[in-house]
Amino acid sequence: MPPKAPIKLFSGRNTLYLSEKISLCSGRDLGKINCIHFSDGEFATAYEETVRGSHVFLMQSTFPPTDNLFELLMMIDAAKRASAYKIVAVIPYFGFARQDRKDQPRVSIGAKLVADMLTAAGVDRIITMDLHADQIQGFFNIPVDHLYASSIFVPFIRSMNLDNLVIASPDVGGTKRANTYSKFLGAPMVIGYKQRSRANVVDEIRIIGDVKDKNVILIDDMADTAGTLSKAADVIMADGAKSVRAFVTHPVLSGKAYDNINNSALTEMYVTDTIPLKKESDKIKVLSVAQVFADTIEKVYNYQSISAQFIN
Repeated sequence: MPPKAPIKLFSGRNTLYLSEKISLCSGRDLGKINCIHFSDGEFATAYEETVRGSHVFLMQSTFPPTDNLFELLMMIDAAKRASAYKIVAVIPYFGFARQDRKDQPRVSIGAKLVADMLTAAGVDRIITMDLHADQIQGFFNIPVDHLYASSIFVPFIRSMNLDNLVIASPDVGGTKRANTYSKFLGAPMVIGYKQRSRANVVDEIRIIGDVKDKNVILIDDMADTAGTLSKAADVIMADGAKSVRAFVTHPVLSGKAYDNINNSALTEMYVTDTIPLKKESDKIKVLSVAQVFADTIEKVYNYQSISAQFIN
């Protein structure tokens, strides 16, 4: 086993809200890091304490703007040049994950580009949650610990004690994820079939399966404009469901997302804090993933298995 190096936790600026919770859950203080700004908008990252020989965990979700991604790259580079022993990027929300393949001519595979940049910067390991596409793990030639929000969602759904429970996927692409919840909760599953005219615009959704007099839970990894979730909820209620709720890992919530959710048939929507909410909504409830990440960081640091974290 490699020699035991001291552990140090650091946070990017826009993920500090979550990093402080992770730090509290792990019983470890956040390290001191400074971001120096220039008048033209350029910035530089500097550690205010030594990281030489340390096992460094850098916490930063890479939601927009791209400054968050670039700040993480600079944090990695600075730690590498300061002789850190190991550098682990903790990325609760992995941005650009929807760009996982060439789905039309002459487009970038953005997720692979981000993976290459992180690797080139000098990261040794990635810890992330609910990637939009599982195959992104294969874009890296370093270990990737892929966590699942199901580890907190499934116990919470059980505690709700809903009768006639049905798990729903808002689209065909999410059937594997929904099937996991269906299996662990012992509930049947239905599928939404959607047609898009372009990105972020859903023309039509049809529900495949029986939802009449059921309490339906929609499962998804992320909600951007929430158009799919909102339309799916409306169709499910129109098909005779008793209630419909959504459990979504990453609350991107851009554009008209809040209006879509508030005006939809959704009873409530549960999200995690991998991305901070832009504003409050009576329908949106937040469940924290801080303990999951704190436990994983400790297990990775102590060379222990993290398989107990997985409900997948």
